[in-house]
Amino acid sequence: MKQILNTYKNSPVIIQNLLISAYGLYWKRRRLGGEFKGHVSEFKKREKYTQEQWREYQTKELRKLLIHAFDTVPFYNKHYSEHGFGHKDFEKFEIEDLKKLPFLEKDELRKYGTTTLLSTKRKKGAFLSSSGSTGTPIKAFFTKEAQQIWSAAYEARVRNWAGVDYKMRRGMIGGRRILPEANAKPPYFRKNYAEKQVYFSAYHLSPETASNYLKGIKDNQLDYMVGYAMSNYLLAEFIEKKGLQAPKLKAVLTSSEKLTQEMRSTMERVYNCKVYDAYSGVESCGLISENSHGELLFSPDTGIMEVVDDEGKDVAHGEAGEVISTGLLNFDQPLIRYRIGDRVKLSKNQETASGLHMPKIDEIEGRTEDVVTAKDGRKMVRFHGLFVDIPNLVVAQLVQNTMEDYTINIVVENGFSKQEEEEMKKRLRSQVGEVSVQFNQLMEIPRNKNGKFRAVISKVP
Repeated sequence: MKQILNTYKNSPVIIQNLLISAYGLYWKRRRLGGEFKGHVSEFKKREKYTQEQWREYQTKELRKLLIHAFDTVPFYNKHYSEHGFGHKDFEKFEIEDLKKLPFLEKDELRKYGTTTLLSTKRKKGAFLSSSGSTGTPIKAFFTKEAQQIWSAAYEARVRNWAGVDYKMRRGMIGGRRILPEANAKPPYFRKNYAEKQVYFSAYHLSPETASNYLKGIKDNQLDYMVGYAMSNYLLAEFIEKKGLQAPKLKAVLTSSEKLTQEMRSTMERVYNCKVYDAYSGVESCGLISENSHGELLFSPDTGIMEVVDDEGKDVAHGEAGEVISTGLLNFDQPLIRYRIGDRVKLSKNQETASGLHMPKIDEIEGRTEDVVTAKDGRKMVRFHGLFVDIPNLVVAQLVQNTMEDYTINIVVENGFSKQEEEEMKKRLRSQVGEVSVQFNQLMEIPRNKNGKFRAVISKVP
């Protein structure tokens, strides 16, 4: 893999596009092949379910999941046995009984996710890393079949609700380092011909580079944009402030960060289309997405969502609380009563203009990170790549003190080597340029009132 990355890094743009397209073809077959289209059809059929039908569906799927987890996942067999549960208990389990089961903590997923949290009956699969919005990335296991099901959910409830589909030309601003160096030259995008996708760098956005990003949108006649909410907003803001004219798009699909009204309004003005927000996570144990009526709805066939207060009790409609997720799609690494680390506010009025009987959300909270401004004026978010595959790292936080001075707060287990510090310094400098980096080892990183902390803090105005 390292040799391939070095080849990519040292290749001209045209070869990089071909390498990305080959990689894109692999993922297209993996995500959109097999039973993908059949699952899309099933998700669409279930959209018309009544509340009673949803309850019946979730109860049936929950029992299957719990029996499977108890019988084939060592972590759950041990924990549930210790809490007095056996195989027969799960055969008649009700949704309300979930409260009797212990939470699955994020630290437990980090610790056991590659070992005892995997089903002994799993098929061949791959681990995907999260964006690490709560400090350090976690790894989620997916077989090809599970990824096709999740991709079908995204197609039916995100793209299709926004009036677009996977066959259309799209632009993506995400976390992949398509331009490995901070001082890279234009173009600031690469092409994935296999999926009609143009991938834009999230780490080279500035007023000066905006015209090149816009060129990528125009020349490739993109139908819609997807990706990080903040990065898409920054691009739209730079386009507007520079007095540039963007083409009309069909939609902008945002995720990963909190979408504010200002961000939404700016993108809708610049691209002359509607913005659709969504929330999930690499763990894929629940999907919240926005429909054409502007309603944020939770898809009950992707998981069971509990929204609880500090004492673990269900909050009332109209109140905000912590999300506890039980995924119903991935039986190979089941996540049951998983504390995903985010909060939502349930709508007081659960009636929908769309007529769909899905839980309605007013607001997705707790996904805000600061924007880091590099010395050359580039603005960026999402620094999870600094912490991927760093041994013994439990939690980390990046703090930008000045344009040239950064601190990385870390919580570690079993010691931490200079080599690991140097690797994180190298990764940061490749992203923001030559800067000073200090490490601050802590017992615990302070959290805010809702139990979360900002993974990225910038003290630069």
